[in-house]
Amino acid sequence: MKFTDGYWRKRAGLTVLHPAHFQDSAAAPDSLTVWAATRPVTHRGDTLNSGLITIKVSSPAADVIRVDVSHFSGTRPLYPNFSVASSPVPVIVDDHSLTSGSLTARFNPGEKWGLDFLDADGRRLTGSGWKGMGIVDSADGSYVHEQLDLGVGHVVTGLGERFGPLIKNGQTVDIWQEDGGTSSEQAYKNVPFYLTNGGYGVLVDHPGKVSFEVASEMVTRTQFSVAGQELSYLVIHGPTQADIIRKYTALTGRPALPPAWSFGLWLTTSFTTSYDEETVNKFIGGMADRDLPLSVFHFDTFWMREFNWCDFEWDSRVFPDPPGMLKRLADRGLHTCLWINPYIAQRSPLFAEAAAAGYLVKRANGDVFQWDLWQAGMGLVDFTNPEACEWYASKLRPLVEMGVDAFKSDFGERVPTDVVWHDGSDPERMHNYYTQLYNKVVFDVLRELRGEGEAVLFARSATVGGQQFPVHWGGDNSSTFESMAESLRGGLSLMSSGFGFWSHDIGGFEGMPDPAVFKRWIAFGLLSSHSRLHGSSSYRVPWLFDEEAVDVLRTFTHLKYRLMPYLFGAAHVAHETGVPVMRPTTFVFPDDPAVTHLDRQYMLGDDLLVAPVFTAGGEVTYYVPAGRWTRYRTGEIVEGPGWVTETHGFDSVPLLVRPGAVIPVGARRDRPDYDFRDGVTLRLFADLADSTTVRVPGLEAGTESVFTVVRDGAEIRVTRAGDALPWRVEAGDTVVEVAADQDTATLTLR
Repeated sequence: MKFTDGYWRKRAGLTVLHPAHFQDSAAAPDSLTVWAATRPVTHRGDTLNSGLITIKVSSPAADVIRVDVSHFSGTRPLYPNFSVASSPVPVIVDDHSLTSGSLTARFNPGEKWGLDFLDADGRRLTGSGWKGMGIVDSADGSYVHEQLDLGVGHVVTGLGERFGPLIKNGQTVDIWQEDGGTSSEQAYKNVPFYLTNGGYGVLVDHPGKVSFEVASEMVTRTQFSVAGQELSYLVIHGPTQADIIRKYTALTGRPALPPAWSFGLWLTTSFTTSYDEETVNKFIGGMADRDLPLSVFHFDTFWMREFNWCDFEWDSRVFPDPPGMLKRLADRGLHTCLWINPYIAQRSPLFAEAAAAGYLVKRANGDVFQWDLWQAGMGLVDFTNPEACEWYASKLRPLVEMGVDAFKSDFGERVPTDVVWHDGSDPERMHNYYTQLYNKVVFDVLRELRGEGEAVLFARSATVGGQQFPVHWGGDNSSTFESMAESLRGGLSLMSSGFGFWSHDIGGFEGMPDPAVFKRWIAFGLLSSHSRLHGSSSYRVPWLFDEEAVDVLRTFTHLKYRLMPYLFGAAHVAHETGVPVMRPTTFVFPDDPAVTHLDRQYMLGDDLLVAPVFTAGGEVTYYVPAGRWTRYRTGEIVEGPGWVTETHGFDSVPLLVRPGAVIPVGARRDRPDYDFRDGVTLRLFADLADSTTVRVPGLEAGTESVFTVVRDGAEIRVTRAGDALPWRVEAGDTVVEVAADQDTATLTLR
């Protein structure tokens, strides 16, 4: 939201109060409160007929400072609120500053107002300068805004899954959930948190609508504003972007660890296609006959009868024996997923049941909120009502007990604001926050019945904290190269917002992709954390495109399954630290200015660079950071830093290994969930460091093999700590087989 008319003036009809004078302060052991007059105070008369703004700074965690800005404090408390962890942390407080760990908030007690954020060396990271903080009064209501300075060369990323340029500078971004596809400014996953390359990130602690002007209204500042009289935000010091994500997810929640089987290939019925058990079996059999190892089969919307979504009952016309079918699928080694949403159509028997019990959201006059958008006469489950949560969960449990392993928790964005919530929640705040309650209910059912480490969603909407309930996918994209690229931008933006796991519809959702689009998208999809073949009105089995598509899918599915020791290790890192599996290149190379704007390539874990091909002919240009990188599949060396332009066949994609990396490679290519330690190969790459440690997790919690690779000139010694299982070491053409009872291997580089 813009409030100014150029640099000097305000927009017509606005009255804006800015802090102008540091009046006084009160230091407490854990906080500092400052009162700022909205005009210079030179004598007592200046204190009359004037506003006073209260700014309180405190610290919920080391290296994090919370700023609470308020004008009128007599407004009633509004909820819901984000769950932001807070614990006592040592701080240093004086009359005009507060220091937490390596971060200091310092007020200017002089004549010119200012609030600066400094690192441990006294370097200014950002700050709220003259007229940066403001209280706005207009005919439409009141707002509070803050503007934090952007240094020269500083850029902003994050703010949820957004499909435009990864760098948000110059953009206006409204944090407001919408079901808008992947080709507009709207987003399914809105997160009022942004990263910078200036050593800090910012979380605006407001679950409702937050409007960001990122170097747009004021080109040297990031502005954020909310309706009302109060604004809270947290500044998080890194210094690196990965450090900021670690600290941000410590505050808002770390991702659960998805089960290993979920990293395999998912195939769906697609959306509006015609299907029954015979169709399902034909697809599954066709995949098996072609050596295309599936891990998950997903039943989309029409597993339930039309107009009945959701009643959570199988459509007996096409699925007469659901328990038997699920068992037959499980006997073939497949996991199953069902589509659900939080809306109850009027024709569903559950509508009358939920309405009578008060489990649906109501209008102010007591009527159930209903409309025909999506499902005829549908209502919305009120997840602010604990009894409604349990009721909804009770409809899911029989499906899990029947054999269902996962749920695609679709929708959650179409949440009205002209309603009344059971717990009195503010409708504006609940619009974005609804998805958090919805996904938590579904995830908790799976965790309850399947156990810790076995719960996984395929969720579309999310907000702050939603990363705790993986996995999220990118929503309704189109079957074009342009949409493939926008999907990647959305994923990188989401990864910059604290989400550890992400997927997208391979080949695009809307339309039937050209075979070239489908085949290029396969490589991107299988080199993502999670991989799903899904469409709208057309199937996504590869033989419907051409036989080469079958070969391409086989190649990259086998590749991913062999990489599972590496990928599951990266998944553990995401679970333990919040640093995502798929990462913008800046996460790994923060000191290389050339990577700042890269949004057509990414790092898969710390050590693999992926550059998807967005052309039918295979032409691709990508950037290689400094060092001697190795092509994973051929062993060729690529020297960086610099740009590389090359042409790839459909069975190839730029996949480079970072200099000095050790990549653990699994012994199986037929499934994603196997004991990664058994027969693992440690592949050593160019410019190996003097000492490297590699963790290879097992499938059982707490099991892992830890390998220490020590280089002394041309000699390399590898030591294993962990269970006795056979393993291998590979360096170029040199391969050493190691027996299960041996914990050490030595080889000499040629």
